[in-house]
Amino acid sequence: MEKRIEQILQIAAIALLAIGSLMVLKPFLAAILTAAILCFSTWPVYEFIERKFRGRRGLAALTMTALIIVVLVVPLALIAASFAEDVPGLIENVREMLAEGLPGPPDWVASIPLAGEPLDAGWREIAGSQAKLAEALKRLAQPARDVLVQAGIIIGEGVLQLTLIAFIGFFFYRDGAALLQALRRSLDRVAGPLAADLLQTVGATVNGVVYGIVGTGIAQAVAAFIGFLIAGVPGALMLGFFTFFLSIVPAGPALLWIGATVWLFYQGEPGWAIFMAIWGFFVVSGIDNVVKPLLISRGASLSFALVLLGVFGGILAFGFVGIFLGPTLLAVGFNLVRRWAAPEAPAPGSTPGA
Repeated sequence: MEKRIEQILQIAAIALLAIGSLMVLKPFLAAILTAAILCFSTWPVYEFIERKFRGRRGLAALTMTALIIVVLVVPLALIAASFAEDVPGLIENVREMLAEGLPGPPDWVASIPLAGEPLDAGWREIAGSQAKLAEALKRLAQPARDVLVQAGIIIGEGVLQLTLIAFIGFFFYRDGAALLQALRRSLDRVAGPLAADLLQTVGATVNGVVYGIVGTGIAQAVAAFIGFLIAGVPGALMLGFFTFFLSIVPAGPALLWIGATVWLFYQGEPGWAIFMAIWGFFVVSGIDNVVKPLLISRGASLSFALVLLGVFGGILAFGFVGIFLGPTLLAVGFNLVRRWAAPEAPAPGSTPGA
């Protein structure tokens, strides 16, 4: 009886210790998980650097941390600065539009199938009435301001979160091999023979999200930024950042490069407008059709609904890092449940119904 009470007290003490540890780590849980995902996905790069440094793990980990800062933190900080600089200019452009009036629609608007004539008529009506134009923009002003403020907050939080992730990542890189061995031993005790299969499922899913979704988004954002910069579109860095967000939606980036094309036409730059249309169609949107399947093939196939819910739910739950963390956690959980629910393969030599 005394031995049983002692065991119960030991279990209770361990449970309280675990709960207390989770409470301490709760503010940093998103950053820790994101750092773990990032380190796992870039582990081959770390191993390559470690070999170059002849096994000096600390120096290799420091190099990887510096790379994360250069590749992720610095660009996001530049985007935050660009955002703060471009928003006042955008507001000024809207004020000028209110003062000068909206230009009439181009001829091709009326030729759009089904919706062309109503769009052309509505555009001309609004452009011809200064009061209606002012009223329409006034109705959109508050929602647009709220979106811009929220976007600025998310970007600012993202800089701080990525800096913390880079710091935590240093220790994951340096001690990653030992941590993985400890995780495998723990899973062996809990899951037994399924441990190796579970780790493989988690690894494939993480790579599928990072390579297929995040990798494609970054590639499209960089391509769009280069195109906007070459064509002279203002706010190229900020537009490239929004391209990354829209890359999760089919044809999402096209909203931005088509808008930039129309803007260039109205600025009297038909040559650059044609360049923007060609660059957007073949380079930016081409990445989604060519690069994404190649990257996803390196991991698990992912449902679009899972990715979409994961991204938006992740942002609501974890802030900026939820872009990476949300779909990864959701996809890992879904694939683990699917793996456990899958029927077991029959033993070799057995016959059905035997």
